[in-house]
Amino acid sequence: MSTCWTAAPVHSQENLQHIQGIMAKRVAVILSGCGVYDGTEIHEASAVLVHLSRAGAKVQMFAPDAEQMHVVNHCDGKPTTETRNVLQESARIARGEVTDLAKLDVTAFDAAIIPGGFGVAKNLSDWAVKNKDCTVQPHLEKLIKAFHKAGKPLGMLCISPVLAAKVLPGCELTVGQDKECETWPFAGTAGVLKEMGCKHVNKDVGEAHVDVKNKLVTTCAFMCNAPFHKVFDGVGVLVKETLKLA
Repeated sequence: MSTCWTAAPVHSQENLQHIQGIMAKRVAVILSGCGVYDGTEIHEASAVLVHLSRAGAKVQMFAPDAEQMHVVNHCDGKPTTETRNVLQESARIARGEVTDLAKLDVTAFDAAIIPGGFGVAKNLSDWAVKNKDCTVQPHLEKLIKAFHKAGKPLGMLCISPVLAAKVLPGCELTVGQDKECETWPFAGTAGVLKEMGCKHVNKDVGEAHVDVKNKLVTTCAFMCNAPFHKVFDGVGVLVKETLKLA
């Protein structure tokens, strides 16, 4: 009596790549320059990209093609007389692969993530000078609303949740604790967000808050005076939760 064994189907490398391509999440990462004091916080952006890469996501980076609010000497923290372009500066982080924010097509992506840094409060909005009375860069405001309307998740780190507070009234978010680290210039942000009608949720640096209703994921990152590895881990939680919602 002979026995017939049926081998499990073997996928070719081409088929595996096709399957992985179908499963891969498409994520837009929005930058605001290069450098914590006048652009994107580089370590936050790098952490986002590492965790997205590890998750197999397809990433495209964007930034507005506009002049920075100002340029800061990162050695002494003082403004200089230079002028720099947000898109060109963001290309430093993106290794040249960055696209004008005006060309971001929401239908082509499953999610968007915005790292922090002063560029969020200076180049993507004017929060740095107007606080709760700020305005968000007009095209970015439209994009945030479009992602939200389409039911696509948004991940926001550090100070960038203020964008959601302004554009998505009543959302839930975190920038860390009610009383932020005194060394951070945006101390008191949580209280201001509450004044704006948002629900602030206290979270440690290694955690993220998920607003399921609004598909908004936030983490404090360097809003807390924490070691780099803890910030990196917290960003990982944000990326994981954002992709789960996508």
